[in-house]
Amino acid sequence: MKIVIGLGNPGEKYTGTRHNIGFYFVDKIRNNFNFPEFSFNKKFNAETSSQKFEIRNSKFEILLIKPQTFMNLSGDSIKAILDFYKLTPEDILVIQDDLDIPLGEYKIATDSRSAGHNGVQDIIEKIGTQTFTRLRIGVGKSDTIPAESYVLQKFSDEELEKIKSLEEKVLEEIKKALN
Repeated sequence: MKIVIGLGNPGEKYTGTRHNIGFYFVDKIRNNFNFPEFSFNKKFNAETSSQKFEIRNSKFEILLIKPQTFMNLSGDSIKAILDFYKLTPEDILVIQDDLDIPLGEYKIATDSRSAGHNGVQDIIEKIGTQTFTRLRIGVGKSDTIPAESYVLQKFSDEELEKIKSLEEKVLEEIKKALN
């Protein structure tokens, strides 16, 4: 089993914000690969959707996760999932926003620090390691707006177009990371 976790904050108030780019891409995965609708899993305090796949005569399951703990407590959901399924941090892919990457770009990171991202830091603390794969989606940053306010703002239409132009590349990266 592989787990793809999109980081974000629950609730309509946060839909379309920079901080919810993880939720955005997990939703894209669900739609593009015909996963069932998300449902709330109380045990994990997360919305989940799973699908079984067969690649090169090998069957496996992918579990999509949108923690409902709010960003800064994301590690609680992820730790519960890893413990329940008896998986290791190497079995997860976390999709997150990143202020240090220009809008419309992304990077893959494995075994790296949180770089000030509180959601990622909470995951590292709760699972006891930074050795997991992250897909860091650039949301840019503002010279005039504090980071904690900037990430909670919605994308402009122009910014959203840049994010949408990444979709195909990001979905390909996710496929590679899951093989």
